[in-house]
Amino acid sequence: MTIYPVLLGKKFQKLHPKLQHRYALPFDRAFYAEGMMSEIQNGSKLLSPFYQFASKLNFLFPESGENIPFTIVNRCLINQDDEAEVSWERTFFFPKAVRRFNAKMTIDQEKKVVKDYLGDVPLFYSDLLFDVTKDGFLIITSGTQKVVLGKKEIPIPNFLRGRVTVLEGYDEMKDVYTIHVTIYNSLIGRIMMYAGEFTESTR
Repeated sequence: MTIYPVLLGKKFQKLHPKLQHRYALPFDRAFYAEGMMSEIQNGSKLLSPFYQFASKLNFLFPESGENIPFTIVNRCLINQDDEAEVSWERTFFFPKAVRRFNAKMTIDQEKKVVKDYLGDVPLFYSDLLFDVTKDGFLIITSGTQKVVLGKKEIPIPNFLRGRVTVLEGYDEMKDVYTIHVTIYNSLIGRIMMYAGEFTESTR
């Protein structure tokens, strides 16, 4: 088993069957999907320099919009620390730019959290807590966050954290996966929000 079935244990079987398929992620097969974000919204204009900087790391980005095509690729491999690691490659096709939001995830089995390193050059880290709703949706929330400077990881104070909530489900009527993500800070409000639908594809 790869990281998400291990992390969730018996709860994994309570996910919608399509989400079980999506998050099983065997080592010999990637998950490809494409879809449409009905809405992508950033936050305060004061964050524009941060968005511009983050976009160079394939993390956050400055664009907002509606009906934005996107793709997702997930792969599980063994990293240099001999851990199972899942890569996330999310690509958003805006009219005037192509933006990426990449990450690499491993698990801490003792703490029961996902360790999420954000961007191609990971300067930001977050603990992620995974759970399953009564409807079989996957819900993800953030915990401790850190700035990564080489081998040092400096905790981010609570009031500066971007509080992440992800809800991923499956709509049987439309035969699509659904996704809703918010990143919110208690001082400045929304940092990013996106919501959309996608289907598995082949390459």
